[in-house]
Amino acid sequence: MGDDPGEGFGTVVGRENVSAVSGFDGRPDLEDNELDSVVDPEDALDDELADDADSEEDDDADDEDDSEDDEADAEDDMSSLEEEGEIAADYIEGLLDIADLDGDIDMDVEGDRAVVSVVGATLDELVGDDGEVLEALQELTRLAVHRRTGLRARLMLDVGGFRARRRSELAELGRSIAAEVERTGEPKTLRAMTPFERKIVHDAVAEAGLRSESEGEEPNRRVVVFPVG
Repeated sequence: MGDDPGEGFGTVVGRENVSAVSGFDGRPDLEDNELDSVVDPEDALDDELADDADSEEDDDADDEDDSEDDEADAEDDMSSLEEEGEIAADYIEGLLDIADLDGDIDMDVEGDRAVVSVVGATLDELVGDDGEVLEALQELTRLAVHRRTGLRARLMLDVGGFRARRRSELAELGRSIAAEVERTGEPKTLRAMTPFERKIVHDAVAEAGLRSESEGEEPNRRVVVFPVG
């Protein structure tokens, strides 16, 4: 619009009053087609508003596309986790058949990981002392999923509700140790734990307002709880 003749005038200049404009002698240099191109400011404003509206519509469309992309990604993630759960369930079911053990298999998704639980029977042999057999079985199941999908699996395996009970016990341990450290002002090192166990203790200590870290190498990695300050 900045290249059109007449830009900046407050009124439309017509052929009959061109001679009245200062500097013209009645024989204007403006050609007819140039006069026709003079723009009414109201028309220009309408054009600008229309451009703004189009821009807002484009922005809304972009936001809507981003939202749809996020929803699609979330659906893909959920679908992948469900697939992991199904593969793991098939693998565990095969192991139960081989070992001639009974048990029902439940599948679920918690946060960003699939959860497979074997329930409905006493399966202490699949848990072992302090869950050692369960941890090994979980790793085997993750490997089975990785072999099928090509992706690293973070699924959690539970047998007979062991992890649920263990979570409650470890949370209470974390709160108890935090209270002790706060009282004595001395750091406290706990026994070696699995990543699952350490995570629960870390969360409980953090909720108590204290700090904790993991030290050492697997399988002897331990939680250390520190006093405030």
